[in-house]
Amino acid sequence: MRGHVYADAPHKDIHNFVGTITIVDETTGLERLEPLGAENTMWTNTVLASGSALGFVIYTGKDTRAVMNTSHPKTKVGLIDREINQLAKILFMVTLVLSVIMVGLNGFRGIWYIYVFRFLILFSSIIPISLRVNLDMGKSVYARQIEHDDEIKGTIVRTSTLPEELGRVEYLLTDKTGTLTQNDMELKKLHMGTMSYSSDTMDEIQTHLATSFEATEIMNKGRRHISVRIKDIVQALAVCHNVTPVINMDGDITYQASSPDEVAIVKWTENMGLTLFHRDVNTIQLRVNATGEMLYFDVLHIFPFTSETKRMGIIVKNKQSEEITFYEKGADTVMARIVQYNDWLNEECDNMAREGLRTLVVGKKHLSEEAYANFTAKYHEAEVSLHDRNALKQSVVEEILESNLELLGLTGVEDKLQEGVKNTLEQMRNAGLRVWMLTGDKIETATCIAISSKLVSRNQGIHQVAKLKSVTEAIEEIDNLRTKTDHCLVIDGESLQLCLEYYKQEFIEMASLLPVVVCCRCSPTQKADITRLIKEYTKKKVLCIGDGGNDVSMIQAADVGVGIVGKEGKQASLAADFSVTQFSHLTKLLLWHGRNSYKRSAKLSQFVIHRGLIISIMQAVFSAMLYFAPIAIYQGMLIVGYATIYTNAPVFSLVLDQDVSEEIAMIYPELYKDLTKVT
Repeated sequence: MRGHVYADAPHKDIHNFVGTITIVDETTGLERLEPLGAENTMWTNTVLASGSALGFVIYTGKDTRAVMNTSHPKTKVGLIDREINQLAKILFMVTLVLSVIMVGLNGFRGIWYIYVFRFLILFSSIIPISLRVNLDMGKSVYARQIEHDDEIKGTIVRTSTLPEELGRVEYLLTDKTGTLTQNDMELKKLHMGTMSYSSDTMDEIQTHLATSFEATEIMNKGRRHISVRIKDIVQALAVCHNVTPVINMDGDITYQASSPDEVAIVKWTENMGLTLFHRDVNTIQLRVNATGEMLYFDVLHIFPFTSETKRMGIIVKNKQSEEITFYEKGADTVMARIVQYNDWLNEECDNMAREGLRTLVVGKKHLSEEAYANFTAKYHEAEVSLHDRNALKQSVVEEILESNLELLGLTGVEDKLQEGVKNTLEQMRNAGLRVWMLTGDKIETATCIAISSKLVSRNQGIHQVAKLKSVTEAIEEIDNLRTKTDHCLVIDGESLQLCLEYYKQEFIEMASLLPVVVCCRCSPTQKADITRLIKEYTKKKVLCIGDGGNDVSMIQAADVGVGIVGKEGKQASLAADFSVTQFSHLTKLLLWHGRNSYKRSAKLSQFVIHRGLIISIMQAVFSAMLYFAPIAIYQGMLIVGYATIYTNAPVFSLVLDQDVSEEIAMIYPELYKDLTKVT
């Protein structure tokens, strides 16, 4: 193989790569230009799971993505530690001033400057040097108690310097999917305009689907026949995804995908009678359960889902009929302008969202050989471009493919609440925490989950802010919040961005006073921005909890980050300060362990500082009685053992101290409020 590669300059983004490869045919000498993108790359430390690959090295050493993304992690320091550091500086000045005063009262006689240093040494107990050791020992004990608590099994303390920060949290920011919910998806509803199917009537779909494959005469009765319409949407859902089937040793098929939504939909098509049997880069193979017939499709193009486009598409060629079809599914906000005009989509999307279902709109478009050839030529031209490649590619897709798609239907996928979520949120609210839910779902779905999870209390009103287009509307809505300080604010991503861009200070000033805020259609960047904004404006402690890679930036920006080990992997768990297995574990983590850790650390700090002050005052009185002579009152083991042996028992006692029983702390979450009053 002979040729040369053009690659963009080294940068940190592992999701983007722009380049081209010019391959020279060794027999004819002709050159062929092909695009290179992120799908052609294998970054440092990548493991090839199967198959083989021909590769060549582009970036080495410091230019590799792995090295460029390696940064020194920011060490989080607890508020108690910062307060002690400030207090140590003050106590040092007190020690210095006291030493100078003692020498001054003696009239600065003799080698007075030497006496100053002697007094500094004698009064050094004022500076709590041993406090750091005692606190670190205490924090190790707190971390061990958390990790060995049988009621919150699986909890991991990754940052042992922060246990007491769990006792001063005033803002709780949480993701929804996989955090409040189980991330265990199940397709519950299918709407096709004139027909709607729910869990109780799914067997009708099975019957119609089997009929459409068995009786060929039905196929000739036209597009309107119900069996044909059902076949179209089930086939679209069985083809348009990024799921890979894996056949186990016992012959069962399991599905692997980056999104649980995708797996839920493919499992549903299997239950309906159309199974994803095989998939590789170039082909998809479906099995009709009723007849055992195999359907073969060539994969011509895939357009992956991204948080920017909010949709995914695929172009396939049916090997039996030679038909080329473009299938696409995505969020209703973007698909509504792509599919043909209809009068039911928006209404049904809202209805499903009110039931707490995640909606996906499905459409398709038949392509002639000429249309596909035209698309391929233009798309290839965009692919080999080195400037604005993604924008050019998207422009071609929108121009040729994403126009007048035939609307096949609307799916509603349910994500059930985790066990104990309702009780946990209610206790957090009673403990005085202000809760923000940051989610990528639409307003109706998020509102429904907020109500069903008891995030919004029974007597609480809901104030909705959506689709703000101008700065005038934004400031009016912010002013309206002044009269709704006891309401729950529900705001969409566009409106939130408008408020943050033009009225950041005013918005956060009002929103931070509300008991509950729900931010919908939130991007990962917005989540992190909100976290930083609350921290900077309120100066209060913020805890963020999430389960996915899109929550990592939010977790790292928080004072205390909690990651849930979920179905979306361990990214959030590994990036967090504390890792838990479910949301309900927050109750004990904060109300019991957090409260105890903070109160113990505070009492321990007071004791160690008082211990140093007591012996220093005794030393000052003793020196004054001896005409301010810098002579030690205690010497040898008496002074050495004072902080290490004689007064060590109270330290161990305070580290294990409990002011109330665990049962009382959990029954009365209001006790937690006392700790935040002093912040």
